[in-house]
Amino acid sequence: MDAVMDHPDLATASSGLPDIVAGPLLRRAEANRLVFWLVSTCPLHWQLKLSVGDGAEQAGQRPAGTSQALQVGLRCWIHLLDFQLEQPLPDDQPVSYDLQYQHADQPEADWLGIRQWAPELCYDNEALPRILVRQQLTQLLHGSCRKPHFPAGDGLVRADQWLAEHRQQNDHWPSLMMLSGDQIYADDVAGPMLVAIHQVMALLGLWPEQLQGARVSNTAELLGSEHCYYDRQHLLPDTALAEEVRRRFFRGVRKPIFTSDSAHNHLITFAEVVAMYCLVWSPLLWRQLQLACPARLTAEARQCFEREREHIEAFAGGLTAVRRVLAHLPSYMIFDDHDVTDDWNLNAEWEEAAYGNAFSRRIIGNALLGYLLCQGWGNQPERFAAVMPELQQWLLQAQQGEAAQRHDELITHLLGSRYWHYALATEPALVVLDTRTQRWRSERSLARPSGLMDWEALVELQQTLMDRQAVVLVSPAPVFGVKLIEAIQRLFTWFGKPLMVDAENWMAHPGAANVMLNIFRHPRTPQHFVILSGDVHYSFVYDIHLRFRRQGPTIWQITSSGLKNEFPHRLLDSFDRLNRWLYAPWSPLNWLTKRRRMRVHPRRPQQASRGERLINGAGMGYVRLDPAGEPLEVVQLMVDGRKLAFEVHEGEEEHWA
Repeated sequence: MDAVMDHPDLATASSGLPDIVAGPLLRRAEANRLVFWLVSTCPLHWQLKLSVGDGAEQAGQRPAGTSQALQVGLRCWIHLLDFQLEQPLPDDQPVSYDLQYQHADQPEADWLGIRQWAPELCYDNEALPRILVRQQLTQLLHGSCRKPHFPAGDGLVRADQWLAEHRQQNDHWPSLMMLSGDQIYADDVAGPMLVAIHQVMALLGLWPEQLQGARVSNTAELLGSEHCYYDRQHLLPDTALAEEVRRRFFRGVRKPIFTSDSAHNHLITFAEVVAMYCLVWSPLLWRQLQLACPARLTAEARQCFEREREHIEAFAGGLTAVRRVLAHLPSYMIFDDHDVTDDWNLNAEWEEAAYGNAFSRRIIGNALLGYLLCQGWGNQPERFAAVMPELQQWLLQAQQGEAAQRHDELITHLLGSRYWHYALATEPALVVLDTRTQRWRSERSLARPSGLMDWEALVELQQTLMDRQAVVLVSPAPVFGVKLIEAIQRLFTWFGKPLMVDAENWMAHPGAANVMLNIFRHPRTPQHFVILSGDVHYSFVYDIHLRFRRQGPTIWQITSSGLKNEFPHRLLDSFDRLNRWLYAPWSPLNWLTKRRRMRVHPRRPQQASRGERLINGAGMGYVRLDPAGEPLEVVQLMVDGRKLAFEVHEGEEEHWA
């Protein structure tokens, strides 16, 4: 049951662990409801005390029946605390909260409040963390793509700095924070991070796992394998199909345009995924760890380990700030590929190779299970009520070491489900798209890119949007992207190499592209569309209108990426210049595109010296909306402290798709 502890490289004492090792993350904040996510090392009882403004403290609230604590290890419980409030919270007024607990086996003990167990969650001169409940979306923070070992600052740390500077100004306090993909990189893990993950597995006693179709049969053999670090591609079984999986799924290769994320430390087990989430959102477990280089590494791997350790230590050093901002702002999330694996469901050929092998199917499923418990569950807890009994039974059998069959059955259930998209009843509505698990397969060739959403999902989306005046639409990949890059992706797709350039954009599949564009043109869909996106590792803003129509929707494509990732600088600079020239207003190439009926005004970033349209740098996006849902201000908060606004320049226009 605690087999991880027997591994010689992971021997570490579990004593001295705090009761809480991750969280609290504020996941939902509504007038009648507050939802928190966190991880504890023991069973706990909870209550919540609230005070509005400078008023008196309300009586303690207990979690509602939908709250649960799932044991995923000997010393690890994942909690989702869903507080249904007896008295509604006032709109647009600060509310301080004290999340208190007592040990489940000590019901007579005093309740411990945040001042005792997490005083670092509070900003200077404040006794408790506070929130602001808003029905109206007035300000938003948004971002994606947070790779721990990337050599740049952390956009979530920048968000904490910004919130600290403006915490007394209600009109600057964001309604929510939207994290639109790649909250973790399950497929691109630094060696020191993997060492930390394995120590966390030992500290928390995360349940071991039986593996099928692999050269290692369980967690202990994986951790003891000579291929455990920087060499995991060699753990795949020797079959013809596994070779195809290895070629398309695991191998980190140098691409002509993009550089593939290395898969040599790809997360494999569910325990590894859970440990990763604990390490990317909280500093607490890092204080228990030692990032020693494993003795079995080659000289080349040792050099890589030492380079990566510097970046991982800097990342861990910012996690107190990350934990604080996540405790103050309701955060909503949706996956993109790296939350599971690079090129996840890019085309039907990839799906057949990856899901046709028991081992790669388990790896994908484990990442999806981790997303469910650590991200998706908090978005809309009631959507997962039906799967929770099945999940609890699996975890009970995992504790007893007999869960292999139920584990695979649960993964099959999740892979066939449509749980992941959701909408918030805000004004304007926030509609979050699942562009990964509802793919529209190409009818021309299994090797061509799939549409990001299938017909059924797009029809459901249109029904959701019908007769609304405004909407904030979250699409992990931009609907309106940089045309030159999309054209290059199309060229490689034509040569049968879509995986070489991550050919995933809305226009890559004719059916999905035309349906989405028709949604924008439909007379009963919103007049104001704000599209929030990430994925691409650079940031930009376009104002878009329909051509040849006096009345039609106004669309704003607002892309912020990455939180802790960037595009190769010289390459993006070249793309930016070529795109402005090739798709200028006078260019005939504009008429060869699917979006030729659209008129696009790119906004220029503040301080752009040579007409640049793209910002390449880690940071967090900030958007301020008027009551009608129109952006009044769009800013990229850079990790170096700059605040770069995207400015409208009249007369600058591009007509392209």
